[in-house]
Amino acid sequence: MANNGGDYYYKPMKVIVDLCVVPVGVGVHLAPYIATCERVLSAAGLKIQLHPNGTAIEGEWGEVFAAIEACLQALHAMGCPRLFTSVHINSRTDHDQALEAKVASVEALLAADPQP
Repeated sequence: MANNGGDYYYKPMKVIVDLCVVPVGVGVHLAPYIATCERVLSAAGLKIQLHPNGTAIEGEWGEVFAAIEACLQALHAMGCPRLFTSVHINSRTDHDQALEAKVASVEALLAADPQP
């Protein structure tokens, strides 16, 4: 941990982020833009999971948000005049979190108590 000049010490924060980027002004076929974003995020070495409404990303705060910025820059370079972007951030300090663990905990509850 490094002193940030204040009264507390900075510790890199691990996060799970849900990213949804919607290109505006490029028509209704968005798969090429989504594929570009996925490539950028993968190239950053982050753990990602594509889902129907976006991408879940796991990593350290700075790395995740640098990759999101690179993703947006890549889409603008493809000719997207506007991007509507939403980001949901999940951070924890009590223990490390992982994409798989979050899903597995719900699946375990469903398996233990299946209801119609």
